[in-house]
Amino acid sequence: METPEHERVTDLLNRFRVDLLLLLVAASWGSTYLAAKELVTPGSVVALLAVRMLLAAGVMAVVVAGRRRRVTAAEVRVGVVLGMLLAAVFAFETFGIAHTSATNAGLIISLTIVFTPLLDSAVSGRRLPGRFFLAAVIAVVGVSLLAGNGALRPPSAGDLLVLVAAIIRAVHVTSMSKLTAGRTMDSLHLTTVQVATCAALFSAASLFAGDSVPQFLARLDPARSVLLLYLVLVCTVFAFFVQTWAVRRTSPSRVSLLLGTEPIWAALIGITLAHDILTPAGYAGIALILAGTAWGRSIEQRHRAAHPRIGGLTAIPRR
Repeated sequence: METPEHERVTDLLNRFRVDLLLLLVAASWGSTYLAAKELVTPGSVVALLAVRMLLAAGVMAVVVAGRRRRVTAAEVRVGVVLGMLLAAVFAFETFGIAHTSATNAGLIISLTIVFTPLLDSAVSGRRLPGRFFLAAVIAVVGVSLLAGNGALRPPSAGDLLVLVAAIIRAVHVTSMSKLTAGRTMDSLHLTTVQVATCAALFSAASLFAGDSVPQFLARLDPARSVLLLYLVLVCTVFAFFVQTWAVRRTSPSRVSLLLGTEPIWAALIGITLAHDILTPAGYAGIALILAGTAWGRSIEQRHRAAHPRIGGLTAIPRR
């Protein structure tokens, strides 16, 4: 029979394991931008996405088949609609990564954290506290400082593409919340259909735009092949399964908090490994983005807790 002290130690170890795995997911997401930047050129964006989604969909399909649970028609319908939105997110994000730094991409995409509640509020007619809008402004000012890196110049084309990706991601998250509300849907099935939809769209597009899939694969050396597998298996498949596993073992707020460290990892990896050069104004921009998004997340969570009928936005795999 376990003693209370032993139970407390076991509980702490289990919580530590969950938190550690979630931080690993956040770190892997933060490394996605550098990994993609090492693999992609403006002409190979579509082919890279086709290969990445095909491999990820294949792995997920094997897992789904092993569970022997039928994918419902509703899951297919909703998954295809969400998959088209997700494909747009990946396209804008990856084209943006090809034209900006890994640091900029990882931080600008984090604006989804403030865009999503704003969009959900506009769609539902529910008002957010005024403090949230101040947090959003702080984050946007941070993006302006980061993009200009101390100079009075407009954002680059890559920065703007990633910004569009952040807006579409907010649309994707809000749409998932609306389309799945009140329905019983298997999250693995839904995600597998979304990834498969992305794979089909990018595979078809690669026949007409940029490099073909065979051309892209032919240029992969061993190092880039390992990087591609890392992008698929760690940043996509592993991240999804850990997120799904962890949300059943800890609170959604804790999952959100730990996964919300993604932009911090993106900045650290971009500056230390990619050697992205920033001026003091650029670092100030990073600080404002992190502060604005973290404050906005905190305000939105407290507001949701005080108004339970608002409900939360559905957690999704982002990589």
